[in-house]
Amino acid sequence: MLKSRQLLVTQKVLVLHPAYVAGKLGVVCGEELLSSGRPTGRWLIQVDCTSEHIIVSLPRDEFELLNQDAEQV
Repeated sequence: MLKSRQLLVTQKVLVLHPAYVAGKLGVVCGEELLSSGRPTGRWLIQVDCTSEHIIVSLPRDEFELLNQDAEQV
């Protein structure tokens, strides 16, 4: 898993926190912005849940990027 790479929309991630979605896979939807347009330092992540659609706002240390190359093997 990668922590240092630049985040891009549609990249797959593993959610580490909060507990109700920890361990689930998700997709980066984009960086969260304030109404002034300034970034908050948080990212919007759509969590893969079969029963409901969940989007969470997470700081960078609450999820990890999955290695895209390993998934394509």
